Amino acid sequence: MNQPAGHPVNPVTDPVNAPVADTVADTGAALFVGIDIGTSGVRAVAIDAAGRQQGQGSAPLEPPRSDGAARRQSPALWWTAVHTALAALFAQVAARRVQALAVDGTSGTLLATDAGGQPVSDGWMYHDASCADEARLLQRHAPAESAAQGGSSPLARMLRLQHLHPRAARVLHQADWIAGRLAGRFGASDTHNALKLGFDPVSETWPDWMDALGVRRDWLPRVQRPGTPIGPVAPQLAAAFGLPPQACIVAGTTDGVAAFLATGAQHPGDAVTSLGTTLVVKVLSSAPVFAPAYGIYSHRLGDLWLAGGASNSGGGALLRHFSAEQMAQLTPRLRPDEPTGLGYYPLPAPGERFPVHDPHWPSRTTPRPADDAVFFQALLEGVADVERMAFERIAELGAPYPQRLFTVGGGAGNSAWSRLRARRLGCAMATPAHEQAACGAARLAREAMARRACGQAEPPAQSARGDEDRARRARDDAAPARRGAPA
Repeated sequence: MNQPAGHPVNPVTDPVNAPVADTVADTGAALFVGIDIGTSGVRAVAIDAAGRQQGQGSAPLEPPRSDGAARRQSPALWWTAVHTALAALFAQVAARRVQALAVDGTSGTLLATDAGGQPVSDGWMYHDASCADEARLLQRHAPAESAAQGGSSPLARMLRLQHLHPRAARVLHQADWIAGRLAGRFGASDTHNALKLGFDPVSETWPDWMDALGVRRDWLPRVQRPGTPIGPVAPQLAAAFGLPPQACIVAGTTDGVAAFLATGAQHPGDAVTSLGTTLVVKVLSSAPVFAPAYGIYSHRLGDLWLAGGASNSGGGALLRHFSAEQMAQLTPRLRPDEPTGLGYYPLPAPGERFPVHDPHWPSRTTPRPADDAVFFQALLEGVADVERMAFERIAELGAPYPQRLFTVGGGAGNSAWSRLRARRLGCAMATPAHEQAACGAARLAREAMARRACGQAEPPAQSARGDEDRARRARDDAAPARRGAPA
């Protein structure tokens, strides 16, 4: 259903929201649902109270449209895919067992809506870099450590959306809008999605410097910590899916944080490496770390902080030299206990952002041995060395060096590479509880209900302006967070 951005979608009469028949036996055990919205598809997962996955459903998404530096996608496509994924999930598990649902989405994807939550713009994607003038304005007014800085800044996109749609009522992230559709109410976000829009995760307020940019504060969402209940599922959707009317929608997170949560990492020193096209590392810390030159920012996770960054090294650099099939054939010939000593730094192209910040940093993959297996091992060693340097860089800035390391992504299944990495990183390698981001969102939903059952106070919610938090912010300023400067 590729409707115009502003086309109203009725949750009762629209064909995509036709009632879902519940033919699954009801065992009575509680379920918690996570919905992951990626660039190319949506996945919905249900876990039980013990964290065991009970079912999953998925649906593809059309690729975002490209026009120069612009990357756009219709929000109607997101909602259609969410419905399809949930319908597939509830064909496997009883919807009436669901107690809570949480959503994660691509970090920084935004849309403008009217007061009722109807889109008045397309979704402007996380990698949309079409707002260069606004990004330069941010450089002059936003603090260097703010995650709102950068050529693809969500705040830059918000400033452009304000100009294009002056009669709109609010701006929402992808996960915010889907959660709003599920709850039948809009205006809430979470501290993780709001970070790159300018939200200060230390004081938990929208900062004063945004006023110099002309940011419309009435557009800004109310920010809550991930896992905070938003409200019960909308009655029409509860009836359509067969969900209990008390099923709770909780504030979600970004896809990257959800993938971290899925692994089961939870203690300071627990870290996660994603071995995908790029190399992404994250570590739990008792104090936040901010080093924007390296793309290092910190998300609040309860009383802890999740610090991380992304290197251009990774699977994309390996694919410059070998296909996936060739790598599979060479893997049995690897000798992880016999280092090659070649000292590579593999990159797909010149330029690195983290752990080295240099747009001209060269890829180093010479000399090349005659034996392809030795060459392949040297490339894997090089990526592992970049990974070690990345964690060392974060540790220099105040976070702990990994004590326990979980690995996700395409490279996680290569046992020889894992052994090689363990030797070079010098930390324990742990098996993730789950690898899908949707499972991380489901864990958020489960933990929200566990807090409620134990009578624990919900995480604080913040207003759009945050005036009521001035006193707490003053206390935070008296004990400032650790902020790293580029070395």
